[in-house]
Formats: sequence, structure tokens, C-alpha cells
Amino acid sequence: MTETMNMVSTTPVTLTEGALKQLKRLRSEMNVPEDHGLRVGVKAGGCSGFSYELGFDLRKEQDEVYEISGMTVLMQKEHGLYLLGMEIDWVEGLDNRGFTFSNPNAKDTCGCGTSFSA
Repeated sequence: MTETMNMVSTTPVTLTEGALKQLKRLRSEMNVPEDHGLRVGVKAGGCSGFSYELGFDLRKEQDEVYEISGMTVLMQKEHGLYLLGMEIDWVEGLDNRGFTFSNPNAKDTCGCGTSFSA
């Protein structure tokens, strides 16, 4: 990513060590180009009103850019309202395997953990 991206120093979300490990593994396995960052966001939908977005993408003009433990994170500014303070983790257990979202702004979440209301 280039120097002209207007990096923001305070990150609205955190990535646990487990999440970072899995994201780096996925980036490598999927041969994601270096100019793609990790997009974190929300979209309308899901059983509680909003669902989380997590995936690799090119930077868009309206994005804010963060650096979290060597990972470039892209987020639209207006999504920060819904995601401020959220922790993204990776869990691997008997009943659940995948990314989890611990969001202090969620008033209600669904059983699957990928949908919330604000």
C-alpha cells in the first residue's frame, strides 16, 4: 500500500493473535495481492439487522486505512460508528470454528454471531 493512503493512528477494531494468524494464512493460501487490505465493515441484512463484512479488497476512495500488527485494514468511516471497540478473534472448538466478532455497540446479536442490531 502506498504512503498517500492517509493512515489513521487510532484503530476502531482489534485483531487477536489468533485472528491475525488465520488472516495471514488465508492471504497466503488465496494468493491475495499485496495491494489488497483487509476490509472490515457492516452491511444491512442478517437476522438481527446488520451483518459483518470481513474480506480482502482494494482500497476505495471513502476508506480509512489502519495498520494493525502489520495488517492493512480498510474501513469506511461511517462503519466506525457500529464497529468502534470491536474485537475480531478466531476460535476453534468442538461446536464452533471461525471468526468471531465481540462488538460492544451491538444491542442484540443472533445465535450465529455474524449478525447484530445497533
